[in-house]
Amino acid sequence: MLSYIIRRLAEMVPLLVGISILVFLLVHLSPGDPVRMLLGEDATEEDVANLNRIYGFDRPLHEQYFRWAKNMLRGDFGTSIRQGVPVSQLVFQRIPATLELAFVSVLIAVILGIPLGIFAAVKRGTIWDYISMIAALIGVSMPSFWLGLLLLSRIALHVDFLPMFGRDGSVFGGLWILLTKWDGSVLLDGVRHIILPALSIGISMMAIIARLTRSSLLEILGNDYIRTAHAKGLARYVVIFKHALRNALLPIITIVGIQFGAMLGGAIVTETVFAWPGLGRLIINAISQRDFPIIQGGVLMMAVIFTTVNLLVDISYALVNPRIRYD
Repeated sequence: MLSYIIRRLAEMVPLLVGISILVFLLVHLSPGDPVRMLLGEDATEEDVANLNRIYGFDRPLHEQYFRWAKNMLRGDFGTSIRQGVPVSQLVFQRIPATLELAFVSVLIAVILGIPLGIFAAVKRGTIWDYISMIAALIGVSMPSFWLGLLLLSRIALHVDFLPMFGRDGSVFGGLWILLTKWDGSVLLDGVRHIILPALSIGISMMAIIARLTRSSLLEILGNDYIRTAHAKGLARYVVIFKHALRNALLPIITIVGIQFGAMLGGAIVTETVFAWPGLGRLIINAISQRDFPIIQGGVLMMAVIFTTVNLLVDISYALVNPRIRYD
């Protein structure tokens, strides 16, 4: 297992290098001059040249990349052009909010999706199976931003308990305070603010998980060892949950890992809709302002998180199915 993890970490290096080059080129070759936007149209050519020299934009593109990459290896993401604040400070301030939103969305999707898929598989061919899959089809067809706007207009406007915008308190921080100080106010505030944006992202993923759980479980339930377990007189719930579901979890774990990465991208739109102070909203604002260092640092950090999650998913296979070995 250790050798596999080391090999996967080594494989992540060229992947992240390729992503950094691609992001750097797309940002710098796209139309729009950040210095002109910062100084305004009335700025003199001398002022523009001076600021370009300060930020190093007057150097050849390859020199700019190697300088940025060298600083990144030291943990220096550069300085925001607009805010004059280190990008690393801005990114690490926003990452907890984005990760919290993604984790809660995944939690909602798993808690709702797996039982719905199991229910549909057990009730295969009945009206309940069709209703479950129609609900899943509707869920997977709804864009997260549209569902977010629907939740805002139909629920948040009429339910005072659920705020429309922003983030007040942390769910995980509130949970720690509840366990250590027996004070649930921070947790309650965190849940109130995160539930709508998490639902807007998690519903689509829930539908995908439900459909995959159903198909994977139906395939397992047709195997000989499942019929043998029934013939031995084991209870139905024991056969389903102990024997069938565990073997059906591998594709579900895979799709959860993939969808977690997709949530980081989907969170960009959702964070904008709900004014959620996460990394995605920071990147969106940086794109509109042509703030190159924030865009480059934020996207690369998302890539690091995504590749790390994929590694953890692969490692979890061995925990779910002991027959899988990486050594």
